[in-house]
Amino acid sequence: MKKLTFPLLALVLGATTANAQTSDYNKWSIDVNFGSTKPTNPFATGYYADTFFSLPHADAGVRYMFNNKFGLKADFGYDYIKQGETSAYFRQAAYRTSLQGVANLGRILNFEEWTKVFNVQFHLGGGYSWTTPVDGKVGGISYDKDQTGHIITGITGQVKLGKRAALNADFTMVNFTRKHITWDGTAYTDRNADRAFNASLYNATVGLSFYLGGNGEHADWYANDDLTNRVTSLESRVSDIENKMLDSDNDGVADYLDLEPNTPLGNIVDVKGRSIDLNKNGIPDSYEAYFAQNYGGTKSNAPLTQADSNTVKGLINDGYVAVYFDFDKSQPKNVESIDFILTYLKSNPNASVEVLGYADSIGSTSYNNRLSEKRAKNVAKILEQAGISSSRLTVRGEGENTSIDGRNKSTARFARKVTFRVK
Repeated sequence: MKKLTFPLLALVLGATTANAQTSDYNKWSIDVNFGSTKPTNPFATGYYADTFFSLPHADAGVRYMFNNKFGLKADFGYDYIKQGETSAYFRQAAYRTSLQGVANLGRILNFEEWTKVFNVQFHLGGGYSWTTPVDGKVGGISYDKDQTGHIITGITGQVKLGKRAALNADFTMVNFTRKHITWDGTAYTDRNADRAFNASLYNATVGLSFYLGGNGEHADWYANDDLTNRVTSLESRVSDIENKMLDSDNDGVADYLDLEPNTPLGNIVDVKGRSIDLNKNGIPDSYEAYFAQNYGGTKSNAPLTQADSNTVKGLINDGYVAVYFDFDKSQPKNVESIDFILTYLKSNPNASVEVLGYADSIGSTSYNNRLSEKRAKNVAKILEQAGISSSRLTVRGEGENTSIDGRNKSTARFARKVTFRVK
């Protein structure tokens, strides 16, 4: 048995090393346990073990998980067996080496749906074992090793301590085949009895699993079942939809579709959230209609109310009031926006304004700098001619308008402009 167990173990460990870290979770662990033992049979007449479990038992092993549900472990165990209170004296040492399959019941039964801390594993396998007397010759029998084979099975409860360790509580039963000497070491087993499985003992232990590998989770706790994946995917999709449906500026167009995410309250917008400006004069039509009604015609000299002044200031500083230019031209093609600025400055005599010129991306940088400044100066000149002191105007050429693709014909016209900033 010994000759078969160790070559098999070496083969399995060698074969699995090559693909040990090809997944998203760690597969290797070292398991160390300490606890108590109780042999049940066979015993010679007058010899007994403790009624309850006695110390010590120890075992340690290396475990490899093929996936998060099934794995294989190789372990070595030691039991110190001694007499109970009413038994004659004896001392025996039992050793075993085993190769076991492991079923990770927590993942098989989807524990992750209700807990991520507790887990249960089942293990089953076989191996080679031997027993030796601690005190040498006992009861007239002299032997060095009582060699046997065994079948081992058990169940392990786990508590996750972190990504690198778990606390274990294990209960294991070991059945031995063809044991020749009783557990007390003083007599031979019954020659006429069934020699298939003629001895057994039980272990109750606590211990630790130490997880090895570079990934963030071990297979013991890695949940990748279809149900969990579907739930996680649905939660992510619902969250994405909720985020996309946000409408920060309350214009009726969701943010992910809104090309103008900061539309002033009350503006009429198109299906892409842009303020409607049918005459392309740089002012949203809803504002243009309002100010035409309240300050146009016979009311053209009426000062703005404080509320309307604040509204106009917001429009100006947010870039909704703009003067546009044809390609390579420095004279404006719309003056309505200048009227808005003029009305505001006349209603607020202490206010001043920056006049900012822009060009598209066509042409050299130096040329665009000069052209943008010339456009700003021409707009400022119109304001001066309308009665605004030059001391209230600051003129600056900003060069290329990098916020808009100035080389795209459909968008370049929006890059060629003058905007204002009220101070």
